[in-house]
Amino acid sequence: MKLTYYGQSAFGATVGGKNLIFDPFISPNEQAKDIDVEKLEADYILLSHGHLDHVADTESIAKRTEAPIISNYEVVTWYGNKELKGHPLNHGGKWAFDFATVKYVNAVHSSMLPDGSYGGNPGGFVIWNDDVSFYFAGDTALTLDMKLIPMTCPKLDFAILPIGDNFTMGYEDAAIASEFIECDKIIGCHYDTFGFIKIDHAAAKKAFAAKGKELILLEVGQTLSI
Repeated sequence: MKLTYYGQSAFGATVGGKNLIFDPFISPNEQAKDIDVEKLEADYILLSHGHLDHVADTESIAKRTEAPIISNYEVVTWYGNKELKGHPLNHGGKWAFDFATVKYVNAVHSSMLPDGSYGGNPGGFVIWNDDVSFYFAGDTALTLDMKLIPMTCPKLDFAILPIGDNFTMGYEDAAIASEFIECDKIIGCHYDTFGFIKIDHAAAKKAFAAKGKELILLEVGQTLSI
């Protein structure tokens, strides 16, 4: 599969022959100014929660591509009221889509939609098919619930974890999270976009290396083959 970083927590992924977009906060992000949102292909849009820095471009992408939105019940209902298609999940539930199985797992954070509506409980996604298994954590603190992932899901090939601190776990806690989920290849997100979440890249990589883990920090627009 291929994974492309669009800044903050936004990623594009090709999985099972389908184009997925995760948490599309792109056009308002100065660091992603060279990404043309209108050219992004999407068969599905996955939203971890309702905060603006995760959903900003959702409506425009969904209208243009007719991609269903996968998220919790409250987020999918909110977009459904805008006549956008969606598939609701809730914590611990999974569904076999045409590209992979998607399980919605716990995240410790908050969630509010752009107009102030309640965004339900935030979550992350574990996604697997015969070729790949990975975890997109969304915004979260370190939580013991992460230990349930290797107990209930296929072994992870990689995970996408927030590392910016202040609003989510920092890289020190994310390194512990990599042990909880039993995953050696970690892709960092939710860092450097603005002052509160700027990090020391070398220190972050060192924290993971000390635990025998690899932290990958992609440039905006960079694509990784996995």
